Amino acid sequence: MSATNLTTTLEKLYKLHKSLFDLSVNKTDVIKKGDMSELDRVLKDEQKHLAAINTVEAERQRESSHYLNSRGVAFIEAPTISQCIEHSSPQEQETLAEWQQKLVDIIGELRVQNELNQKLVYQSLQFVNMNLSMTQPQQDQTTYSRPNGEKKAPASRSIFDSKA
Repeated sequence: MSATNLTTTLEKLYKLHKSLFDLSVNKTDVIKKGDMSELDRVLKDEQKHLAAINTVEAERQRESSHYLNSRGVAFIEAPTISQCIEHSSPQEQETLAEWQQKLVDIIGELRVQNELNQKLVYQSLQFVNMNLSMTQPQQDQTTYSRPNGEKKAPASRSIFDSKA
């Protein structure tokens, strides 16, 4: 059995990861703009991509198993691309190693982009929290306590008068 089916599956996996990376770059711009409806749309698209990647990854594992079984190789866990490369012809080794490197590269880029997005979202959250704390009145600080040592639970305050 040749590695054609496995190579085709690796190509699909690469294309899905590349598309997910493009979405991640788009998400960075959306986060910077603060467009929540567009961010929601991008997140839904990412979920679809992740579901597709999981499906194609299962297909890759199946194709890897078939490939290694056809070579008479026994394996315990889900076979890796590296195992397939070890047990293939020199020409197939080159092709499989090329797709493996492409996948490693795009996943690395995706990881870096996701870390950036995570930092941007965290900074946005800090900004929102800072603005909220500035609009809410601070509790009065007292320098005395009750004679029996009990502390009175502070009443929560809001900038809105709920009795109005």
